[in-house]
Amino acid sequence: MLFKEVRILLKKEFILEWRQRYALNGMLLYVGSTIFVCYLSFNLNMSQLNVITWNALFWIIMLFNAVNAITKSFIQEREQRQLYYYTLVSPHGIIVAKTVYNVFLMLALTILAYLVYSLVLGNKVQDQALFAAGIFLGALGFSTSLTMISSIAAKASNNSTLMAILGFPVILPIILMVIKISKNAIDGIARSESYNEMVTLLAINVIVGVVSYLLFPYIWRS
Repeated sequence: MLFKEVRILLKKEFILEWRQRYALNGMLLYVGSTIFVCYLSFNLNMSQLNVITWNALFWIIMLFNAVNAITKSFIQEREQRQLYYYTLVSPHGIIVAKTVYNVFLMLALTILAYLVYSLVLGNKVQDQALFAAGIFLGALGFSTSLTMISSIAAKASNNSTLMAILGFPVILPIILMVIKISKNAIDGIARSESYNEMVTLLAINVIVGVVSYLLFPYIWRS
């Protein structure tokens, strides 16, 4: 039953995104314009764009893009539509479908941003497999945490401010570990040096996902 609900809700999310492509186009425009501004900023003196700056800029771009992309998960939903969902599907199906959809969305945006970023500012990554693992864990972490926070913020009047306040302490450890993994991939350090960060990041994602699954029904009823 849950799997069927998730499948139907996922199909609905993809259809709505395809029909309302202004949201996706806006996110792509944000990524492209930000990378182009970085290119113009460092084009005058490319020596300033060292490995640390390259890595930090990439994940700062993806962090803000994740906030813009996932914030709309629940905030854009009208109360009438939420009430309609309440009569048809379970809250567990909604939170799982929203999270899975946001994971796919963030993975697509991150991979596309990485390709454009590498084309414009050069590719400094030596271990592509480790960097890809960092991209996957980062997209998973952003999606699981920000989806739940978006559902909480949607219940408040000043939801954008609440989203920023609640998201900062959750996103901070995720972004720090992702930057560490990416730095090791760029430097070509042995993958075993990143295992601790990867396991910790995966554990955070699992914990946040389980907590979201358990607590969302109470938020949904309110």
